[in-house]
Amino acid sequence: MMSPYILHNDEFFAADEAIIKASNRAFKFGDGLFESMRMCNGKLQFAALHADRLRAGMKALKMEGYALLDDYFLKQKTAELLKKNRLHGNVRFRLAVYRDGEGLYTPQSNKVGYVLEAMPLEGPFYELNKKGLIIDVYDEIAKPINKLANYKTSNALLYVMAALFQQQHRLDETLLLNQNGFLCESMSSNVFVVYQKQIYTPALSEGCVAGVMRNVVLQLAKTHQLPLIEAQISPEILKEAEEVFVTNASSGIRWVMGYGKKRYFNEVAKVLNEKLNLLVVH
Repeated sequence: MMSPYILHNDEFFAADEAIIKASNRAFKFGDGLFESMRMCNGKLQFAALHADRLRAGMKALKMEGYALLDDYFLKQKTAELLKKNRLHGNVRFRLAVYRDGEGLYTPQSNKVGYVLEAMPLEGPFYELNKKGLIIDVYDEIAKPINKLANYKTSNALLYVMAALFQQQHRLDETLLLNQNGFLCESMSSNVFVVYQKQIYTPALSEGCVAGVMRNVVLQLAKTHQLPLIEAQISPEILKEAEEVFVTNASSGIRWVMGYGKKRYFNEVAKVLNEKLNLLVVH
């Protein structure tokens, strides 16, 4: 459930107050991007990684002011909104950044505006899901591979369509394919596959979002000598894999139990989740 207040361009507003004009470019053209972040016990997790990706995305979209949206900005603004909403310190934040100029497709300005929202979470740790996810592959619309594919842009129709497919088929998560028919990501996360005791994840060149938790898991695997390869992955591997798990900054690691009649283990996901919680800053 959304908290009562949001932060819009350094000002607090009631979450249900109308603040976006009809001329807003994110509304009209999907001209923006966003970050989903997690706070544990009042400390924003992996703030530097979020700031790096946000700045890289703003640069890619030719937005001005990306140097100002650093990890200090993220920590400061999330702390302000936490205090305003009187939250206990375990929170999911969503920061939407949009190009604030008017105009048609050609913007009259490349300055930006932002909206920061907060949603309280239960605990201070990343908890591995008790019940494994049931998944399927959504193949009606492929994700294109281009210079914007690695960023979380406001153009999210592909994910909306995948979510409708997920809802219709009563699934917990849906995997997306790229334009070449290879595994890309899931509807809300990056995807990892364990096959013959080797961990695989789609390379960034496959068009997946450069997830912050994906980055963290890559580092964890490296630190603990777990064999992990970034690769081009055929969806056929899902029929043979020992494990499948998905990752994002809000939920951490979630393991998959079933794909069709196939059932998976969760040993690697458990190990990585334990290592992840050792990184949580309190």
